[in-house]
Amino acid sequence: MIIVLLSYTAPLEALDAQLAAHRDWLKAGADAGILMAAGRKVPRTGGMFLARGTLEDVKAWAATDPFAVHGLSDYDFVEVDVTMAAQGFEGLMG
Repeated sequence: MIIVLLSYTAPLEALDAQLAAHRDWLKAGADAGILMAAGRKVPRTGGMFLARGTLEDVKAWAATDPFAVHGLSDYDFVEVDVTMAAQGFEGLMG
């Protein structure tokens, strides 16, 4: 599993202009089986998503995010080998 942390580098107005496209991109990722979960940081300074695939594949996919395409966010990637999960979250395990 890959944990991806986004840190916004642009004003929220610029992000909001791409928000619908970003959400469509997230939905397409979920439909394709890449994206497992996503959400905003609190306060709204970035976001997070959990993704399936190799680190290289997830980085390539993240590069197609409208926030990335328009230079609105930085991305940090952490690869995790999940070896234990609570009941109902077994799908997170490798």
